[in-house]
Amino acid sequence: MTDVLTPVLTDNWGTDRSWTLSSYEDQGGYAGLRKALEMAPEDVIAAVKDSGLRGRGGAGFPTGMKWGFIPQDNPKPKYLVVNADESEPGTCKDIPLMMASPHTLIEGVIISSFAIRANTAFIYVRGEVLHVIRRLQSAVEEAYAAGHLGKDIHGSGYDLDLVVHAGAGAYICGEETALLDSLEGRRGQPRLRPPFPAVAGLYASPTVINNVESIASVPSILDKGAAWFSSMGTERSKGYGIFSLSGHVNKPGQYEAPLGITLRTLIDLAGGMRGGHQLKFWTPGGSSTPMLTAEHLDVPLDFEGVGAAGSMLGTRALQIFDETVCVVRATLRWTEFYKHESCGKCTPCREGTWWLVQTLARLENGQGTEADLDIMLDQCDNILGRSFCALADGAVSPIQSSIQYFRDEFVAHFTNGGCPFDPAAATLFAPAGATA
Repeated sequence: MTDVLTPVLTDNWGTDRSWTLSSYEDQGGYAGLRKALEMAPEDVIAAVKDSGLRGRGGAGFPTGMKWGFIPQDNPKPKYLVVNADESEPGTCKDIPLMMASPHTLIEGVIISSFAIRANTAFIYVRGEVLHVIRRLQSAVEEAYAAGHLGKDIHGSGYDLDLVVHAGAGAYICGEETALLDSLEGRRGQPRLRPPFPAVAGLYASPTVINNVESIASVPSILDKGAAWFSSMGTERSKGYGIFSLSGHVNKPGQYEAPLGITLRTLIDLAGGMRGGHQLKFWTPGGSSTPMLTAEHLDVPLDFEGVGAAGSMLGTRALQIFDETVCVVRATLRWTEFYKHESCGKCTPCREGTWWLVQTLARLENGQGTEADLDIMLDQCDNILGRSFCALADGAVSPIQSSIQYFRDEFVAHFTNGGCPFDPAAATLFAPAGATA
């Protein structure tokens, strides 16, 4: 079964002192950069387009196409910003990548900046992960000393400065325009678009914003070729990705595999469900993506397959829950998070998430009637798509999907005057076929 895995980004994680420059170069690191510097910037963009690489931060937008939006006739400086503000509940791929192999990301930053003709790049890191910030800063110093950063990189005439920036510690700063406001020293709040960052981003200049894994995938594309990358994955979702399995599996962790792998295969790789329990529900891309159930075990984990199942691939944060978990309580916990993390800029999100928590808390305590479920779904409809950014959409996803699949469990709460959930009889509330 292990031959299903395709370790590329994770290939050197087990190497002794993998985070150092010497270890990274011993594994072939910076070969992609040297090839890129011998190419024209537009040819680097073409290679990334040909590879089919899509954004690994959740949206899945073609990376090379995004780079191509940068107007090269604009006299203002161009910037590359790496979104390393990993805060989505269940997502845990970028932080271990930066800890284990920061030079993979740095090499990707240099190649990507060269492609869009940027001379300054930023890595915006979640402020709480101080250990990651320090490791990145040390790796950047090594890269400068080796001539990979700075003036006239390897005699190419190309200059690049790279800044590691500690974020402000807010979930909303993972939204790309809120990140830009935070990077500029203001309170992180999403911007109205247009203009889009490619035209007026950081300091009102053309800016590309990519996720850590998107940028870290670029060196292997330049080193091994676009055809090699596109030979993996599915027809429209090319390449490999890191799937983060957490929750009720025997071996939670990072599993790097081609896009299109199924949850059934991943659970097998993770040693199965814990203690012989059964799968009840799971998230394909973190808590902001609609939950799925055991009937979706064989859905291809690519952008199209998960979308057709009614959810989103997102960041591939696979939170796995067995039949011992109360779905109402889990949904309440997620909604409390989104209420707390709302920046307050948009009324539907600021007020709506507060009311959703109140309603869910009453239902979890056994108060209310079935009509409250319809009221809550109406609240969700009035929040969805009515805010500047996708936080509001993410906040309603677990509510709408949990009622869709587990309405009987919600009803049982107020029918019994409280949470009736007995782990020993939990399968009463699991959908048909809830096995793994």
